[in-house]
Amino acid sequence: MNLTRQNTAIVLDSTSDFPEAQERFPNMRVVPLYVNFGEESFRDNVDIGSHDFYDRLRAAPTLPTTSQPTPQDFADAYEQLAGYQRIYSLQLSAKLSGTYQSAVTAADATDGDRIRVVDTETASLAVGLLALAIQRRLAAGTTDEEVEALIGRFKEENVVVFTVDTLEYLQKGGRIGRAAALAGTLLNVKPILSVDDGVVHPIGKVRGRKKALEEFARVFTSTTEDKPGLRLAIAHAEAPEWIEVLTDLAAKVRPQGEIELVENLGAVVGTHAGPGAVGFFWFQD
Repeated sequence: MNLTRQNTAIVLDSTSDFPEAQERFPNMRVVPLYVNFGEESFRDNVDIGSHDFYDRLRAAPTLPTTSQPTPQDFADAYEQLAGYQRIYSLQLSAKLSGTYQSAVTAADATDGDRIRVVDTETASLAVGLLALAIQRRLAAGTTDEEVEALIGRFKEENVVVFTVDTLEYLQKGGRIGRAAALAGTLLNVKPILSVDDGVVHPIGKVRGRKKALEEFARVFTSTTEDKPGLRLAIAHAEAPEWIEVLTDLAAKVRPQGEIELVENLGAVVGTHAGPGAVGFFWFQD
């Protein structure tokens, strides 16, 4: 089957931090997760935007919780895309959330042969980069085999490096994984983290933002080459000062790289990363 943007759709969940996906692409939908302040529940980037979320987070007496979409939430999205012959449903790491399982349940109940649910083994704008890579192939015409090969290579080769102002949010949200050993560190020590095999993984720890940027540059330089097709993304949690420094880093070190996405982290990822977090993502397509 020849896959195109006319016959193939992509479904993301809101932890992709790509809320404008369905405005930019008629063949895309974003299924929101939920963020809960006490008894109040909000759909990520539907009922509460990122700026309002961080304002509320700073004032909240207790941390909010998050919850995955229901299978019905995914079924509704798949139903909206009933005119498409193939759907690729790209979900954040199954080791970080039950979102992937909700999507699988909905696909099995809807039309399992038509819907391919993917555990991307990552999160945030890494998933957005994968969606854009699939869109490029759909624009040219592609096949299931080519898309599956792309997904497999993406899982092996995409890189995420991020830092947080404090590990408090990852700890309380239970998403800290192998980075737990970095907890309780000294003031102003920034953990440098990655997502490896679907879980948060420590790369190291440095003191201050300047050293953090140096570590970002080291990882970026050591895992990339300056050639066409290097796709980049920047995500931050109310820390826009990072946009310029990471943009400058990319331009200086890898001038042929293309920054495809720059986004504020949404409410669900922001609940676990906390204000001040920043992520840098790349993939050689």
